[in-house]
This record gives sequence, C-alpha cells and structure tokens, in this order.
Amino acid sequence: MEQSLNEIFSAKNEMVKKGQIVKATEKYFASDAKTHDFDGTVTVGKSEMLAKMQGFADAINKVNGITLHNASLHGDISFAEFTFDFDMKDGSKVLWHEILRTVWENGQIVEEQYFKA
Repeated sequence: MEQSLNEIFSAKNEMVKKGQIVKATEKYFASDAKTHDFDGTVTVGKSEMLAKMQGFADAINKVNGITLHNASLHGDISFAEFTFDFDMKDGSKVLWHEILRTVWENGQIVEEQYFKA
C-alpha cells in the first residue's frame, strides 16, 4: 500500500524530532534535490546535502531538544516549524527556531528552504 504524502511528511518529521537528520536526508531527499539555507548556503544534489548534514551531526556534542511546533501540508508543499537546541563539540550552543519549506515530488523532497527566526 502506497503511503500518502501526509504520512511521508509525518514520518520525516518524526525522524527529525528523534535527531535522525542524516537518515531523514538519506530516505526522503531526491537525488537532484536543492536546498537553500538562511545564511545563503545552497546545496545541489542529495550527496552534497548528506555531506553537509553528516558534518553538522558529527559536530553535535549533545542534543538538548528538538521540538516540532507546527506542521502543515498544502498540495506538494509542506511547512514545519522546529526549535533545535544543541551543544556543539566546539563548546558553542545552537538554538535555532526554524521553519522548513519543503517541495515534494513523488514522495521525495526536491527542494527545501530553511528560514531562521
């Protein structure tokens, strides 16, 4: 039985809430996916995004919390509002309130943009 986009979107959000950001990227990103970060960074292709996410995940010392506040799906576009709270290995702290805007095609992410508050 084929999963609905709502089920796929919910499953991805559950993975992110558990800190499984690299696994979620591997599972849900299309090979030609593009991302746009709030700082202007752009990735082109799943492999580039996987390398970025793996590097970020490897720099995390402790996950203090990942909270999903709101999630919405309209057609092939979804929005998810998260707070990420991490202690990093370099001694810095990451506290991001972020909105992810995702464009889906055939159950895979083809574009994702990150907005930080």
